[in-house]
Amino acid sequence: MCLHPSPVEPVPKDTADVARAAFSKGNTYMKMRDDLGAIFEDETFAFLFPRRGRPAFSPWRLALVTIMQFAEGLSDRQAADAVRGRID
Repeated sequence: MCLHPSPVEPVPKDTADVARAAFSKGNTYMKMRDDLGAIFEDETFAFLFPRRGRPAFSPWRLALVTIMQFAEGLSDRQAADAVRGRID
C-alpha cells in the first residue's frame, strides 16, 4: 500500500454541534482534540510506505484509534463491538 498524505481536516461544524449536544459536559476525546488539535499527521508516517501500490488508510486515524482502544482497555474484538454498538 502507498500513502497519499492528506491534511487532517477540521471537524465539521454539524458534527461538533451534535457531539456537544450529546456530551454537554464533554468527554476525554473531545477535550483531547480541543486541547491538542491534530496529534498525528500522515507525513509523520510517510517513510513507512512504498511509493507505489494501492492507497492506504490514513495512518493518523489508525494511530489515534489504537490510542483510544488502549485507553479504554479494549481487545480488538471489544473495540469492534463498541464501534458497531455506537453506529446503532
